[in-house]
Amino acid sequence: MTGDMNKPIYRYLADRKWREYRRKVLVQRITQLKVVPDVTPHCDPVLDVKMSFGRKSVQPGDFVDSAISEKPVQLAIQSFDKDSKLVTIAIVDPDVPNLTTDSFDARCHFLATNIPLGPTTPQLDLAQLAEDQVLLPWLPPTAHKGAPYHRLSILILQQKDNIPIEKEVALKNIRQNDFRARSFMTRHMLHPIGATLFRTKWDDSMAGVMTRAGIDGADMELKRVKVEPLPYKRRNPSTFR
Repeated sequence: MTGDMNKPIYRYLADRKWREYRRKVLVQRITQLKVVPDVTPHCDPVLDVKMSFGRKSVQPGDFVDSAISEKPVQLAIQSFDKDSKLVTIAIVDPDVPNLTTDSFDARCHFLATNIPLGPTTPQLDLAQLAEDQVLLPWLPPTAHKGAPYHRLSILILQQKDNIPIEKEVALKNIRQNDFRARSFMTRHMLHPIGATLFRTKWDDSMAGVMTRAGIDGADMELKRVKVEPLPYKRRNPSTFR
């Protein structure tokens, strides 16, 4: 849909076209891949969020090679509301293995606040945002050899009443390697209005990406612990002979 997005008729037509197909696919993907509720407890998307790495367009849920995602993702965010708003963008990986607790932690791969967004906002290059907007710069997505795929969840969070978030205040409570999206949203009164995701897994370029990003484990392979079946489920158990 092309046209002057400052005009209500073009915003209405573009919104209707988006909801006919692209929004349905998006909601399906963030639900099936459990971005909701693993990362955010809820999300009713009202923004059309498109992703790309350079010239490579990425659809919601696509796998992206680690060599490509080493550089920041570019976002084109289409708002269908006439009012301008301030948003926060968070990119979260909830699938980081914690070998100590035998569970998963969440890592924040990018976090920026006070980003103005309107119906004519151009494509956002995360690498070009102002220094005072970026709380956590781009950290390349990684996955250990043998680990399941990782979901890189992209959240667009509206700031309450368009009130700016002070960088110094926000940084006091942020832990990149144990990022709690729910707590961050509650603390700063943020509301999810858009989401999407892409996935990553171990590939031939991952070791180099991990080394350059300073992430340990490039030479480590994760293996599932073999669980012995219960006696009554074994084939020909000795007690049955």
